[in-house]
Amino acid sequence: MGRQVNPEHSKATAMRLTHNRTAMATRLSARRGMRNHRRPFSTSCNLSSRGTVLIVTMWIVLVLAGLVLVFARTIRVEAITSANDVAALQAAWVARAALNLVVWEIESAQGATLSDDEAAFEQVQVGEGYFWVLRARLDDDRTHYFGITDEASKININSATLDMLLKLPSMTAELAAAIIDWRDGDDEVSLGGAESEYYLLLEAPYYCKNAPFETVEEVLMVRGASRELLFGEDVNRNGVLDSNENDGSETEPADDRDGNLDRGLLDYATVYSVEPNESALGEQRVNVNDFDTQELSRLLRTSVPQDKFYFVMDLVQSGQPFLNVLDFYFRTGLTISEFEPIADQLTTSREEELVGLVNVNTASREVLLCLPELDEADVDALIARRSDAGTDLSSIAWVADALSQEKATAIGGHITTRSFQYSADIVSVSGNGRAFKRHRAVIDAGDGSPRVIYWKELTHLGWPLSAEIVSTLRGGTPLSDSVISAGKGAG
Repeated sequence: MGRQVNPEHSKATAMRLTHNRTAMATRLSARRGMRNHRRPFSTSCNLSSRGTVLIVTMWIVLVLAGLVLVFARTIRVEAITSANDVAALQAAWVARAALNLVVWEIESAQGATLSDDEAAFEQVQVGEGYFWVLRARLDDDRTHYFGITDEASKININSATLDMLLKLPSMTAELAAAIIDWRDGDDEVSLGGAESEYYLLLEAPYYCKNAPFETVEEVLMVRGASRELLFGEDVNRNGVLDSNENDGSETEPADDRDGNLDRGLLDYATVYSVEPNESALGEQRVNVNDFDTQELSRLLRTSVPQDKFYFVMDLVQSGQPFLNVLDFYFRTGLTISEFEPIADQLTTSREEELVGLVNVNTASREVLLCLPELDEADVDALIARRSDAGTDLSSIAWVADALSQEKATAIGGHITTRSFQYSADIVSVSGNGRAFKRHRAVIDAGDGSPRVIYWKELTHLGWPLSAEIVSTLRGGTPLSDSVISAGKGAG
């Protein structure tokens, strides 16, 4: 028998199927709705992430760019520094070349007065750089002069008498007395001077040296000294009245604004002048005060007539000592023609070295006035005679013909016509004008072979010549004749 279908049952089944399909459709629709609801949130997250990455990337790029700029600037600074260092090194070696030239010139002179050829020391090219050797000319403060400075043309503060010190420009009685006390070997206080009992009471105490000065700048340690007294208005020590040295108190230094350069003690004083007690030929001199007259007799016979020879020998053996060689000349009655050939071979000193003699051939008017008993008229006579082309300057014999017996005898033991110590104020600059150096050197040729006994850098004093020189070099232009003339003018 076939199975009979219950109509009611079929209807119920159909309704369940329909209900299930509807429920399933509802669930599918809800799921689609949920998926559609999540999509905007997912898109927003993606956009936010992408923006963050962009910002971070921009910051990284910015930091890297900053680092590149910093590194580039550092490299540029390093390059400039290296170029400046190279320029400074070049200027330093140019200065060494200048020193070698100075030493050679002094060695060639062999004690004689150096030639006054400024061209040899003005704007001399060495490689790409240049150098000058500055020299102060005490009768002109408007022009730069060039050359080597004769230290024997100054007063030696280690040997000068109190009266000679007092006559130095800018000197005070207090300082002169204190200089004597500083250099002597005792503890006795001179009138107005100072010994250790004064210096030990200072805020920074020290002992009185009681020994010779080693540099002129050492005077600053002595009672009564000051930088103004030592250097005057010439603070950059170029020998020229610069604008800042003639403007009152507007800029350093404080000056009197009188249109003249007030020089300090430094231009007139030295501690280096000393010479061997030998003739220009290097032979031992004959002491006219010695009782052993054999050498003197031999020497006199070459120059003095026989009748005068015996008179001179009797005078020598009389036992009355001669004060100096010029005193010998006057008292023996020799003529200039008889005295000149032997003057350099005579002495009255038993010392092997003679300290502090002033070269009468090169000393300035101010220094000559410091010599004992000389006045303005005497100094004028000396300067006029030494300027005469016909004057033989090889010995001090010419002084006896220029002054009276009294005046010549008074200075005879303080003068010479030879020099063995020189100073050089060397200014050097690199070829590109980036750097310059300035040094002061002192060279001693007393032992026959010149040697540098003092070398001090003075670059801190500033560029001492025309500013146009440096600006021209920095512009890449070699120095021209117009710049040379600019260098000759006031600072």
